[in-house]
Amino acid sequence: MYLGSLLSIRQQRNREMSEQNFSNAKFLTVAEVAQVMRVSKMTVYRLVHSGEMPAVRFGRSYRVPENAVEQYLKGAVVEGHTETA
Repeated sequence: MYLGSLLSIRQQRNREMSEQNFSNAKFLTVAEVAQVMRVSKMTVYRLVHSGEMPAVRFGRSYRVPENAVEQYLKGAVVEGHTETA
């Protein structure tokens, strides 16, 4: 069940990205996204290839819309909760 809901979330994000008007969008390179998120470029590539972070392919490289990074980070916020071991 979890996998199905994860796939539907990814499909919804990709659909939203494909319906967007990119005329005013600012695109970031994978290196710039990695710097903003303070992760490695490989982590960004994993997010792109898994569909968790939408990207546009230009030739052999990827560009990520700046608002996609903002949306991803907003969705990744963890609310304070206690875990039971």
